[in-house]
Amino acid sequence: MKPWWAQTRAEIEMTLRRGETLLLTIGIPVLLLVFFSVSKVTTSPTPHRVDFIAPGVLALCIMSTSLVALSISTGFERSYGVLRRLHVTPLGTRRLIGAKIAGVLVTEVIQVAVLSLVALLLKWHPRGGFSGGLEVAALMILGSGGFAGIGLLLAGRLKAEVNLAASNGLYLILLLVSGIVVPIDSMPQIIQHIVVATPSGALAEGLHRVLGLGLQPTIGDWISVALWALLAPLLAMRTFRFD
Repeated sequence: MKPWWAQTRAEIEMTLRRGETLLLTIGIPVLLLVFFSVSKVTTSPTPHRVDFIAPGVLALCIMSTSLVALSISTGFERSYGVLRRLHVTPLGTRRLIGAKIAGVLVTEVIQVAVLSLVALLLKWHPRGGFSGGLEVAALMILGSGGFAGIGLLLAGRLKAEVNLAASNGLYLILLLVSGIVVPIDSMPQIIQHIVVATPSGALAEGLHRVLGLGLQPTIGDWISVALWALLAPLLAMRTFRFD
């Protein structure tokens, strides 16, 4: 437990020290939130655009931080030989991956707090009540675990430069078929089934249902985010290489 906690603290401290990176991971989602909320670039199934856009941007934050930012930073740490030094310590692969996921969750708490405040200033009316808040928290934690597992899977096997391209490419694909900004109902039927099976689609759909419509996530949403949260980190643990 001590090696995991020590590495977790180190991950959190490194994240908070990278002020410019933290500012970027918060600033871009805020700009997207404001832009899509005040413009009419996309359709919205809710009377107030921000009620649909805010849950989607929250899902986007989870994906960009857990998948892209974590994957790229870990990939370069591995490339520069930083992780090779940890390999000879009692930390091990499981504790390393657990610590990195925990560090990501701290960053996401800050992101969600800032985005929620900006959305409220844009007259966002989140629904769901207390029980909905618990469902949102569970969806975000599971979504973070799934995306982090995918990101670490890429970072632990690919060269840093290849991982950089792969992470960004996968991010764009998941963004396009996620329903984060474009309502799932406006997509072809076959695409809708694919969207719900992806971690980004299940997370975005679950958040839209709770925060935007005041409904519960579907069983399919829960199964999808839970499976990704379980299988992706396990696969990353089995395939991760420190050098």
